[in-house]
Amino acid sequence: MKVLVPVKRVIDYNVKVRVKPDQTSVDLANVKMSMNPFDEIAVEEAIRLKESGAATEIVAASIGVKQAQETLRNALALGADRGILVEAVDNVETDVEPLAVAKILAKIVEEEQPQLVIMGKQAIDNDVNATGQMLAAILGWPQATFASKVELQDGAAIVTREVDGGLQTIKVKTPAIITVDLRLNEPRYASLPNIMKAKKKPIDTKTPADYGVDIAPRLEVLKVVEPAQRAAGVKVGSAAELVEKLKNEAGVL
Repeated sequence: MKVLVPVKRVIDYNVKVRVKPDQTSVDLANVKMSMNPFDEIAVEEAIRLKESGAATEIVAASIGVKQAQETLRNALALGADRGILVEAVDNVETDVEPLAVAKILAKIVEEEQPQLVIMGKQAIDNDVNATGQMLAAILGWPQATFASKVELQDGAAIVTREVDGGLQTIKVKTPAIITVDLRLNEPRYASLPNIMKAKKKPIDTKTPADYGVDIAPRLEVLKVVEPAQRAAGVKVGSAAELVEKLKNEAGVL
């Protein structure tokens, strides 16, 4: 079974994001970039499926700038077999919209014919949480989102997913789309020998034109602002005063 794992290059989650003075976007100058954490979990799950014998090949794909090749090399060092880089934009500050990404991934799926697409539920830079669902709609494949556990059985995937009320277990026939949540697994670190081996693994470079996909943006960012500063708390002298403030000031009672 072949598994396709899309990965995205984002600002490292340890970096404090700063907004540009003109509020057009966030400042990416000299900022550390890394693989989207949810995508790391997806790569790890694909590797575990291969180690268990359920998967035979892992293909990692990334859509964005040329520098995303570093992200693909990281996925290869973790255990992916080969990569596909779609150079869609030249400016690192330009984000390819989810619909365009889903359309390109659909074309990759048509070429590669994977039985499973495992991907992060969202990217931590835009938090859209839509690409997996859009891809499933385009392909007409079943989907299982927010997966915290995945088991493969007789041409189907048993997926435990996190919902507001707790956990829900569903069964989807493969081929299918699975988007993963934080508690699915803990990604491994790439060993030095595997990092060296990853340099020799193949990465095919493509463009959106190769797939006949128009990536012209349909959304316009009007302004980017930092979150408002959290207001300081207050001390109360008694339970009665607390109740009074909760009722009349906070409006929660």
